[in-house]
Amino acid sequence: MDPNMKLSANFTLREFIKSQTASRRGIDNSPSEEHLENALALFENVVQPVRDHFGPTIITSGYRSPELNEAIGGSSTSQHSKGEAVDLEVMGTSTAEVCEWIAANCEFDQLILEFFEPGDVNSGWVHVSYTRSGENRGETLTASKVDGRTQYAYGLNY
Repeated sequence: MDPNMKLSANFTLREFIKSQTASRRGIDNSPSEEHLENALALFENVVQPVRDHFGPTIITSGYRSPELNEAIGGSSTSQHSKGEAVDLEVMGTSTAEVCEWIAANCEFDQLILEFFEPGDVNSGWVHVSYTRSGENRGETLTASKVDGRTQYAYGLNY
């Protein structure tokens, strides 16, 4: 699979599969054809529209092969392992603003405002997923640390 393959106008497969953990541990992080099809739908429906609206967008976590997902302690049901999810940031734009825009303008399965700190425009990140099944839940959540543990609350709360 060509890592320079375009997933959309501004993103390549290389950006979606890049992982420091996979590189360090020699883990093959290549998606299957099904996972690649899922990624193409995710980029068409969410990631590229975010880029078109906000400008340069950084994928901080994309596809995770089952071996990589296990190595980082990811959830066994992670949509990252299906090619359906990305974590992203738009430098200089608050992650809360990016989440609000996605919620208002894109179809998505799950949208999580992760560890955003009001007043710190570059804090946290956006987790967003999309499924090709047509059964996208449109679920919004906010993740925060409470007593050292990650807690999720419904809605975009900040």
